[in-house]
Amino acid sequence: MDPVGAFFLGILDGLTEGLIFALVAIGFTLSYGVLRIVNLTHGEFYMIGAVMTWALYEAAKNTLYSLIIAPLFSAFLAIIIERTVLSRIKYAPEPTIIATAGLLYIIQQSTLMVIGPYSRSVPPPFSTVISTPWFGYSSYKIVIALASIIIAAILWLFLKRTNLGLHMRCVQQDAELAKNFGINVRKIYSLGFGLSAALAAAAGVLIVPIRQAHYLMGFDALLMSLLAVTIGGMGSLRGTFLASLMIGLFGGIVAVFTSPTTSRILSIMLVVLVVLFRPHGILERVKK
Repeated sequence: MDPVGAFFLGILDGLTEGLIFALVAIGFTLSYGVLRIVNLTHGEFYMIGAVMTWALYEAAKNTLYSLIIAPLFSAFLAIIIERTVLSRIKYAPEPTIIATAGLLYIIQQSTLMVIGPYSRSVPPPFSTVISTPWFGYSSYKIVIALASIIIAAILWLFLKRTNLGLHMRCVQQDAELAKNFGINVRKIYSLGFGLSAALAAAAGVLIVPIRQAHYLMGFDALLMSLLAVTIGGMGSLRGTFLASLMIGLFGGIVAVFTSPTTSRILSIMLVVLVVLFRPHGILERVKK
């Protein structure tokens, strides 16, 4: 493939990956913004979404159900974790990191016992190829990119246009003040944590036909989330979304000319530069 074609392929693949991981990263920053915790199990909900898609495909030869079932199951599991573990340690930073690290290991090993150490593939629901002057591109990748945009838009409308969304933003700003105004903070904590898990699971459902399901795949999602929220600013949904697109585009273009490993290394170096010059995120000046 000539360099021009490779460049455009990198842009398309980068945008697709960036939009998918934007859902994961937005979920991560949402749980941080509402509960003020760093949730190390977040990537495992992404893995659960992918694994459940494979399981449902094996059982029913249909992946559409998983787009509803996997996020709901992940949200339910996240709420149980929030109610039984995080609330009991009062969301304290150090105990939360230890607890979520332990839960990460439990979820990983439980999945390993169920599906084994091998990658599990799921065929895309359709495989139409769109022709360009340089290459053919999967229509499924375009569909999941659009689906990611739609899910992100629905989340934005929920946060901006509904009472529950308003309550979540109030709790994010000041939980004690929100409680004084009669907002059920405990309910908002559960909702925020469950919603963050559902977003990660939805991303896992969408991506598994182009990436295989594996019990260790949650680590990459967690790493991408940490990179995105570091660049975008912890708790900033808009900054996280833009940072995810930036990382995706950068990684996609670099990967087609070098390798995915080199792309990941350079992405981490990009984060280091942002931390040095924009320690509060790329939208720091806008917020000021």
